Amino acid sequence: MRQRFSPSLHHTAPVGGIVFCGQASARSGDGGWPRPPWWQRDGHLQTIGAALWARRGRGGRIEWTRERWDTPDGDFIDVDHITPATASALLLLFHGLEGSSASHYARAFAREATLRGWAVAVPHFRGCSGEPNRAPRAYHSGDFEEVGWMIERAAGRWPTLSCVAVGVSLGGNALLRWLQEAGTTAATRLCAAAAISAPLDLAAAGAAIDQGLNRVLYARMFLRTMRHKAREKARRYPGLFDLERALAARTLRAFDDAFTAPLHGFRDVDDYWRRASAKPHMRTIRVPTLVLNARNDPFVPAASLPSAAEVGPHVQLWQPAAGGHVGFAAAASPWDLRGDVGALPQAAMDWLARAAGWRCECHNPMHNEYHG
Repeated sequence: MRQRFSPSLHHTAPVGGIVFCGQASARSGDGGWPRPPWWQRDGHLQTIGAALWARRGRGGRIEWTRERWDTPDGDFIDVDHITPATASALLLLFHGLEGSSASHYARAFAREATLRGWAVAVPHFRGCSGEPNRAPRAYHSGDFEEVGWMIERAAGRWPTLSCVAVGVSLGGNALLRWLQEAGTTAATRLCAAAAISAPLDLAAAGAAIDQGLNRVLYARMFLRTMRHKAREKARRYPGLFDLERALAARTLRAFDDAFTAPLHGFRDVDDYWRRASAKPHMRTIRVPTLVLNARNDPFVPAASLPSAAEVGPHVQLWQPAAGGHVGFAAAASPWDLRGDVGALPQAAMDWLARAAGWRCECHNPMHNEYHG
């Protein structure tokens, strides 16, 4: 039987015990999360190790069903989902920059959801499902209107299922921005939400990813696919943006200034990053929300993370010392070299179920769980 991981209850319930809708508490901490494999000594190794080598959690092969949803502006998004006939709940997952349902975290969350009897759906941001979208627009970190439309459409598609949402990296920031803009009405659609490794301060995250080793390891990887999409967009819509500047970009800041900002109505990259960042508005969230950021995330500087004093009473902060960017692979023992990314969805979904007031398994740390 596959190992089950869970952080200590210090992390699976906020102050006051079990969380119910509208009653979450703000708190941050870093103890109790299982250790990564011993050789993953920094945030880079924890990020890359989880994406490339870690086990993908409990459960078997993932078989997505794809649907195409027509958008109000004449475009489409593709939604991959798994909907058991006896599903008791729905998990909506919003992926990260250039991510998809094939991303390691999406598959890990899908496995955990199906084991719990939940339906799971991954609505792809425009152009991220493997086919270019039709409209001039693409997607961006503050895309709260798109997230809101996806949530509304999901409510119509699965009307009998109570819904929770997880946003990862870019998708986490966009989900938080929707929660902030929607205010009290968000609770009519979501019982609880979680943002994983979200770049809450986009200027700080952008500066971090464009420097040193980050620029070599990550910025180049993202820019490779983003420049390809820019070429395709320019072919369909000549003159929409400065293609030469976009193709010449060697940093995410330069690319966002040439492509993302003008495509979505922002004055420039600084205007985009300022208006799209979730951190300044964390007090306005009215749905129980978990915000998980490792303090050694290569993309998201620890100094840019919010404190408990900067968030409202419906937000709980988890800020473990280790985990990298969407890493959080947990070692089952000191000899486990791969780790298992299943620790992340298990802990997050336990929290979400409690916040929603649903029945869920409460897992004390197992006797063979490795905390070092």
